[in-house]
Amino acid sequence: KQCHHRQSLRSGTVLENSKLPFMYWYAAMHLLTSTKKSYSAAELQRQLGHKRYQPIWEMVCKLRDVMGKRYNLYQLTDEVELDNAFIATLIAEEEKDKPLKRGIGSQRQPKAVVVNESSFVENPKPGKKPKRVNHLKMLVIEDLRADTISKTVNEHVNPKAELTTNDATPYSKLFEQVKSHHAQAIKKEDLPKTLPWVNIAIGNVKRLLLDVHHQLTNEYLQYYLNEFCYKFNRRYFGDAFFDGFLIAAVSYNTDFRSRIYNRNSCG
Repeated sequence: KQCHHRQSLRSGTVLENSKLPFMYWYAAMHLLTSTKKSYSAAELQRQLGHKRYQPIWEMVCKLRDVMGKRYNLYQLTDEVELDNAFIATLIAEEEKDKPLKRGIGSQRQPKAVVVNESSFVENPKPGKKPKRVNHLKMLVIEDLRADTISKTVNEHVNPKAELTTNDATPYSKLFEQVKSHHAQAIKKEDLPKTLPWVNIAIGNVKRLLLDVHHQLTNEYLQYYLNEFCYKFNRRYFGDAFFDGFLIAAVSYNTDFRSRIYNRNSCG
């Protein structure tokens, strides 16, 4: 009122600056929250009956960006497991002319830190895990240096947490960030006992990206990890899942900006 400027109902929400109808956004939010897995942008385009792929893909990426903003509000605490993951993607346009690296530095395998809260179960049932999982986070990082890992843990893990990792060099400084850090050499066969839920989450998200999303590049990987973690952390919400997501959508603006044009598929 003071600036005498007309304000849209979309202002300050994820819908700001979008020309797509409100019903497109509601339908997309409903479909994204109606399944444990995900919908590709191409499938959403087909469901909505829209002619162009690009606006639908951008809409879904904005919703996934909001998911990330929502679950980044809190830090993980109590018993925390941490490991890194390498997720296969397409090479970005600016990297295509460079020689393809192998191993950890490969352009086709961006690095992510995976952390989750868990609590020990006193008398687990036969066939059940010794730990009960709570919240999960997956964060794309530039490299696996000790300073990068420490900075990520400082932002997303509560200082009072008890952290469990393997004894890899990038985790050597984590004892400075948390109450206690249990670093140990873990054999492959012991992973289900020591870091059970982190490795299950890594396997599940890799399978999801391969099954549903195609032609995914490094630049946009974090948005897809946001969706996976947001759904995982709200797996028991039931019918309230859509209502909570709608509140998040109107509470946050988005930083998403696309540099992809005239594409037919991007996951």
